[in-house]
Amino acid sequence: MKKKLTILLSVLAIGMLACTNAWAARTGGTFVFCAPYGGDVFSLDMQRTGNTQDYIVGLNIFRSLYKWDAAQNKPVLALATAVDVSEDGMVYTFKLRHDVKFHNGRTMTADDIIYSYNRIMAPATASSAASYVGVIKGAKAVQDGKAQTISGLKKIDDFTLQITLDHVADLGYQLYKIEAAIVPKEEIQAKGDAFGTAPVGCGPFRFVKWIKGSEIVLEKFDGYFEPGKPYIDKLVYKIMPEGSARDMAFRARELDANLVGGAQYDVYQRDPEISKNMIEVAEMYTRFMGFNQAYAPLADKRVRQAINHALNSELIIKKLLKNKAFKATSFLPTSSPAFDPELAPYAYDLKKAKALMAEAGYAGGFDLEVLATNSQSYGVRVVEAIIPFLKKIGIRVKPQQLEGGMLSQRLKKGDYQAFIWSLESGPDPLASLNRFHSRTLPSSGNYIAYANPVFDGLLDQAKIEKDPAKRLDLLKQADRFFFEDAPGWFFNYNKAIIAYQPWVNGVEAVAIEMMLQDFTNLWLNETSPRATAK
Repeated sequence: MKKKLTILLSVLAIGMLACTNAWAARTGGTFVFCAPYGGDVFSLDMQRTGNTQDYIVGLNIFRSLYKWDAAQNKPVLALATAVDVSEDGMVYTFKLRHDVKFHNGRTMTADDIIYSYNRIMAPATASSAASYVGVIKGAKAVQDGKAQTISGLKKIDDFTLQITLDHVADLGYQLYKIEAAIVPKEEIQAKGDAFGTAPVGCGPFRFVKWIKGSEIVLEKFDGYFEPGKPYIDKLVYKIMPEGSARDMAFRARELDANLVGGAQYDVYQRDPEISKNMIEVAEMYTRFMGFNQAYAPLADKRVRQAINHALNSELIIKKLLKNKAFKATSFLPTSSPAFDPELAPYAYDLKKAKALMAEAGYAGGFDLEVLATNSQSYGVRVVEAIIPFLKKIGIRVKPQQLEGGMLSQRLKKGDYQAFIWSLESGPDPLASLNRFHSRTLPSSGNYIAYANPVFDGLLDQAKIEKDPAKRLDLLKQADRFFFEDAPGWFFNYNKAIIAYQPWVNGVEAVAIEMMLQDFTNLWLNETSPRATAK
């Protein structure tokens, strides 16, 4: 009884706190953000673009069946109120929301989801979301042109949708991405390719205008299904690829928030005002130097471990990257649900590194060519920084700079000794580690051609394990095994930072990609210079 009362009081307290926050949120005003990843946006048809820059804007126009919850660090239902999963994990039955409207005023139904997923899989769409929707039974047949519709999609009624999978998968991780957005058929058919420049979604903001190469303007959608939201009236994205230009605009209060680059981070940290309003997160990207085990010295685990012990990652991050990174422990980042906090990173230990080299028969060292791009965070300048460290254990490093596309081609062919790159390591830990399953080809991301039966076995068990806790434990074991086998140097996890003005409330630490900010809950206080601007 006492326990029930405690729980009840806790729930009431949380509810009161939530209400207090909601009451505190101020409505109105214009928020000006940046789109920093290029000279323009390519398309606002989420199903037909593969650019992160486009997703930054589209995330606030559209909604997918699931969405990413930054606070919980996992996908949650967006367009449905409940989902029932069959005992074998193969059939998902969704109860859809009745109050979702597109920006043209029409209510969204199960037909719209079925249309959207069929459009994604259609060969003519060439959607980057096809790999996610592809887990649905019959989706591959549509992609291959052997069927017109996905057999695993079934409308029970207007607001009940059943999805049957091709194989067991956590559907939330597949369908939360904005590239799997739900679109209205009539708008696609009426506008054709022009839908990409005049989109209609069911998200919190509706499209107003796009001045090419300059800005995109959205405004609050009054028919959005979350009562009272969004709080702001207008959302403006400034196309600003240059960090120095964004810095000037931010300091001039023309930007309400700014993506912080390496050049600004150190300066912002020392600024007594700006430093008060910065938010950072370990993004799910791991900077990793992969070893080609077909190169004789790197086939020996002791040599691979010696390299990890010989490199002072902490010092390189501090001196070269100005602390704009988190030292890596294993492949999965600290923001991954399968990250093991009890796992300690390789210690910088030169004596141990030399001993391991001697045990492996390489006391005299060897030559090592390392491929890299010109990235400031994980490119050639990092390779140059490791030269003196590895020289101490006899390894003579030779950097070779390549353009990203060329590097990719060399890796897929196995034509290298070592490389350093930034690899996606989330959000689904199973998918992230599956990159290194022996059945994953180098052309599909297993650039180190990793093949270990113990590692494979742990992943295979995780794939069929129904208990989430047991599945997570298997993935932790797999990550630990990978770490101890040391098929690469675990350098760092990307530290992404956004600085925001003191009148801004609601910027979130989004581990999947910091710039994918959902502004539904963002609000501005009265000190904003655009507090009343519409």
